[in-house]
Amino acid sequence: MDHPTDRTDEGLSRQVLVLVDPLARRADGESVRIAKDVLCAGASVKVCLPESPEEFAKALARRGARRPVVIGDDRALLRAVALLHRERELSTAVLSMVPVGGALSLARSLGIPAQTVAAARAALDGTERRLDLLVDDSDGLVLGDLRIPPLAQAHAGPADAARPWVRTCRSLVRTLAARPVRPAALAPGPPVRLRVEADGVTLADLDRPVEGVSVGPATGTGLARVEVRGAAGSAPLRATARTVTVTGADFRYRADAGAIAGPVRRRTWTVRVAAWGLALP
Repeated sequence: MDHPTDRTDEGLSRQVLVLVDPLARRADGESVRIAKDVLCAGASVKVCLPESPEEFAKALARRGARRPVVIGDDRALLRAVALLHRERELSTAVLSMVPVGGALSLARSLGIPAQTVAAARAALDGTERRLDLLVDDSDGLVLGDLRIPPLAQAHAGPADAARPWVRTCRSLVRTLAARPVRPAALAPGPPVRLRVEADGVTLADLDRPVEGVSVGPATGTGLARVEVRGAAGSAPLRATARTVTVTGADFRYRADAGAIAGPVRRRTWTVRVAAWGLALP
């Protein structure tokens, strides 16, 4: 749900902490330089170049009164949101993002400009919007979408699973080439048997397999949207709810651009209304 903040008249703070994700620096150093130039020209900026998730967390925790601006991909934004949530500071922080990297579908869905200069200017002069998210019963977050079963690598097979060095080498090649896997290279997982409940109403049960389930905040409603795709090409079932519970035998899921989670036998997601702030044009 998209809520204009009550503080728009004051404008965004001109004290800024710029967190540059290391993958962004390797993927597109020129875009990173342009973003820093625009930000430094319009605000009092402290630039941090963390080399690890731990350094990223320390820099964010020590931001003081500075407003965080993340230069990176979806995973960098998710890391910042998760850290602020863990410290119970998400409700008072206002995040900005300059998208740089390969995995940017979440940034696009949130309305963050794709062009570097436009995103940097929105970080400086945009309006704070309060957005909904989902929190699960293990304190995990969903900003955009989660999928069950998760998308799986089309080219990953049993041989790769038995030889972890193959995955490591491929990951290194992808990083050095700055060519991340695109959605077209991903395939859905196999059908699963799940019970899906939306505010206590059963949408699917364990007696028949489903091709997939997707859940995410429904913009403008304060609810979660749920879609259950049946097997054999049947029409999907759709609903909205404040709470979504999925039960099944050791299922896995992927939220946003995060890692595959699970296996779990039960997970409940609940909407948190206007839980976090994002600067948008």
